[in-house]
Amino acid sequence: MTDPAGTPPPGIVGSGNRAVLGDIEIMLADSSADSAGAMGSRGSAIRAFDAVKALAFIGDLSMGQPTDHSLRTAWLAGQLARAAGFDAAACDTVREASLLRWSGCTANASGFADVLGDDIAGREAMLAARPDWAEPLETQGGPSVAITPLAQIHCEVSGEVARMLSLEQGTEAALRHIFETLDGNGLPDRLAGDRVPPAVFVVSIAGDLEIFSRVYGLDRALLLIANRAGTNYPAPMTALVAMHAAQWLRALDETQAEGIDDALLTPRMREATPLELIADVIDLKAPWMTGYSRTVATTAAACCTNMSADTQMAERVYRAGLIHGIGRAAVPNAIWNTPTRLSAAAWEKVRLVPYWTSRAGRQTGALAEAAELASCAYERLDGSGYFRGAAGQALTLEARILAASIAWVALRSPRPWREALTAADAATTLRTEADQGRFDGNVIETLLASGPAPQAATRYRPQAVRLSARETDVLRSISRGASNKEAARELGLSPSTVRTHVESVFRKLECSTRAAATLKASSMGFLQEGAS
Repeated sequence: MTDPAGTPPPGIVGSGNRAVLGDIEIMLADSSADSAGAMGSRGSAIRAFDAVKALAFIGDLSMGQPTDHSLRTAWLAGQLARAAGFDAAACDTVREASLLRWSGCTANASGFADVLGDDIAGREAMLAARPDWAEPLETQGGPSVAITPLAQIHCEVSGEVARMLSLEQGTEAALRHIFETLDGNGLPDRLAGDRVPPAVFVVSIAGDLEIFSRVYGLDRALLLIANRAGTNYPAPMTALVAMHAAQWLRALDETQAEGIDDALLTPRMREATPLELIADVIDLKAPWMTGYSRTVATTAAACCTNMSADTQMAERVYRAGLIHGIGRAAVPNAIWNTPTRLSAAAWEKVRLVPYWTSRAGRQTGALAEAAELASCAYERLDGSGYFRGAAGQALTLEARILAASIAWVALRSPRPWREALTAADAATTLRTEADQGRFDGNVIETLLASGPAPQAATRYRPQAVRLSARETDVLRSISRGASNKEAARELGLSPSTVRTHVESVFRKLECSTRAAATLKASSMGFLQEGAS
């Protein structure tokens, strides 16, 4: 990857028609065959509410929305649910489902990139009901044909996220049907009327109110919502919105962030949950990212342990490694998958990734410290990194370890534009970068001497799931984006045998999409080497 003039930007070493970095090479988050698959045994648990807010932030970036869109939608949905007479448990379901409505959108980003070109701008246009949003789909059988499988992926992943977070059962049910409509023309199952969980209607109309009022103004928003009465959602709910929307929006604008948090926090979201879930959702952005964030985290923590006896430092680096890729959700998949040099405009989007990670920390409470460290992931000692251009003593030992670890993992991982480097070639590249002043030489040597990162212990295996060795091999292959035929060639099997194994894996994991199987398998530890 080079700049528009054809010269590698500072801190990047050219390799063929892309750069091997230093910087951006690492940002193109990777799939690592030796990824740390299971949830960590470290002290990485956080309050579920903080995880949910982080996932909401990622979802908003992915859908082209302001980063407080899901928070505002959840607050509005809570008002509507109370006005509609929902009991306390149902109101909790509405809040949780609103916050996690877009938690499946990294999983189908590749699919939306295929059908709309720009997965982020295309989905923003879709949510705003712009007249021309579906034009790219006219040659693909229309919106229903093109989007139904993407909705299936989204809903299944969102439902699994709710289950892993141990949220209300109603929340999981609502998320698995979040795009259904009253008239039966919704997705993915075309449920109608009473078969649609009531929370779905509340979340849908609250989301429309938040988006339409912001994009078009309140008067037109109410008109657009009225036009969907009796089709997308029940007319009585539409009437409640028409009656109270102005008051609700005014009150929302006057409510401080702390007040919004207080209004959204449900009993279930007070419980602890593993931070690794956020990493796994981030890595669903593209199949070749599978396991990347976990591997970075364990690699960085191992290096830190070998450089310092401070266990808290190792934990901080580990947490930062897990979430350092939050900001990748703001960059369209077409950019991540570009096989040639990037344009200046594309580069600018990429360089903002750590900025968005920093912003996520400020909105997410308990993750603020980890996100601030994570936002230094692409800084370089000589000031050639981004987004701050920090240098020298401004970069702590933790930041230096994290940056070097990301580079080490990335260089040895396959990219859309190149094969993975060998360990020897990657080590040579890092030492060259250190000699040129971009990495800390002591960190690099410690990193290279640390050996394989220790695998984290499995935490989430709620059922006695057993996969055979061959099923595990197939699962790892398809989790990295291989088709059945590609997996067959890789493993020396017939396509029909691979298909049989895939069906068995899906049945055992209770999934029907590869994205959901990848998420669930990662949380259970099946994607790490030696797991079964």
